[in-house]
Amino acid sequence: METESVMHRFSGAPAGVAFGGGAVLGAAHIGVLKAMHELGFRAGCVSGTSIGSFIAALHAFGKSWEEIEKLALDLDWSDLSGLTISGYGLLSNRKFGALVERLLGSCLIEDAPIPLAIVATDICTGQKVVLRKGDVATAVMASSSIPGVFRPVEYDGMLLVDGVLAENVPISPLREMGADTIVCIDLLGRHTFRRPEHLATLLLNAFYSALRAISELQIRDADLVITPDLTGYSLVDMSAVPDILHAGYVEARPLLTSWLASRRQT
Repeated sequence: METESVMHRFSGAPAGVAFGGGAVLGAAHIGVLKAMHELGFRAGCVSGTSIGSFIAALHAFGKSWEEIEKLALDLDWSDLSGLTISGYGLLSNRKFGALVERLLGSCLIEDAPIPLAIVATDICTGQKVVLRKGDVATAVMASSSIPGVFRPVEYDGMLLVDGVLAENVPISPLREMGADTIVCIDLLGRHTFRRPEHLATLLLNAFYSALRAISELQIRDADLVITPDLTGYSLVDMSAVPDILHAGYVEARPLLTSWLASRRQT
């Protein structure tokens, strides 16, 4: 089987794939999964932050890129959030958690066929929280709770928010999971921010622009960094999902082809 042959040509330990955050830009991850599938490259472990945690979880539990693509094309902002009365955020993303549970059932992170890590931030301490056990839907909700936009998730005595505050492209959990080869997808490296249309996009712009330089430092030790050209795409415009997905594929396919060829020769 081609996927197995690619895996076995690497040195023993599994290859890990890190899916970064970036709101609607996360559709580019699906294009990367499509390229991985076509080239027979299978991750031995995966990690995700924010929207990347959603894609990583679906992939880890066996959803194909086609299934994830169909889901992304059918989604709407209202599918992911709902108005809530809270001093901590404008919206609740409980509907997002319900969507994960509908897609995967009530499942635990530790039961994923592909080992999975989800990154969140404890807003009370500012510390990174790597979730390797527990309810998948709750973990994805926590990792995707953008401060000021979404209500934080209370979990095991912590108040968890978006993992981008700690590690937007989460390669460190993959090292801890035993990966000796790491591929990561950075959604923000070539993204150009635009004038915000409302409070949510203002907060997102501030949030992600402040973290971009830190992300560059965090991912410099990855073996392959895939940075799709997402210039001009909005962080919240769901109508751009097909184009964003294609941009991820166009960037990933030649990079993975070249990288895998070089790995086979070593």
